[in-house]
Amino acid sequence: MTVVRMSAPLAACLALFCAVPAQAQQSTMSFFVTSVGSGKGADLGGIAGADRHCQTLAAAAGAGAKTWRAYLSTQGAGAANARDRIGKGPWMNAKGVVVAKSVDELHGANNLTKQTVLTEKGEMNNGRGDSPNRHDVLTGSQADGMAFPADKDMTCKNYTSSTQGVVMVGHADRTGLTEDPVAKSWNSSHPSRGAEGGCSQSDLRSTGGDGLLYCFAVN
Repeated sequence: MTVVRMSAPLAACLALFCAVPAQAQQSTMSFFVTSVGSGKGADLGGIAGADRHCQTLAAAAGAGAKTWRAYLSTQGAGAANARDRIGKGPWMNAKGVVVAKSVDELHGANNLTKQTVLTEKGEMNNGRGDSPNRHDVLTGSQADGMAFPADKDMTCKNYTSSTQGVVMVGHADRTGLTEDPVAKSWNSSHPSRGAEGGCSQSDLRSTGGDGLLYCFAVN
């Protein structure tokens, strides 16, 4: 058997060469679903805390030079619409696949599927039929990306509560209990629910989630 020995400089060079594609992918990534939640259910520390969560995970994946925002709407005074917080697009996942070219396409005929809604690590997120199911993603938004009226809490008190209240979630795998469009909605499928009030980590996990977020680069 012939053994080929490489010098240390050559081995280091080859290792660097092999790492280039992964680094290039991370540098173009402008969309991901978070690989982990806050650990406190829908209590994200408000919308600013949600943005920090996106920024932290993006930085850990090598994409921290961009400004990241969570796809979330808020309610009440100074309400924010998720669609207005995320830039203009286009947005690509960690593998370089375009999921939407514009805000209108994102909220229309987009390319969001279980195979394209990847985490910041480039991994596929568990969906319906996987164990555990983690397809529920917090959005607090209507299907068009707009905030709900202030008369009914749909954001767990603007992402500051881990007890009473509800938050609207979407299905990252575009799959639900039925074939209805709402069941397949990526951003507005159903409100959270559960024995602890609807906003706790336990409640979110019991209905198929983990307090995950969609994150978009705005620049």
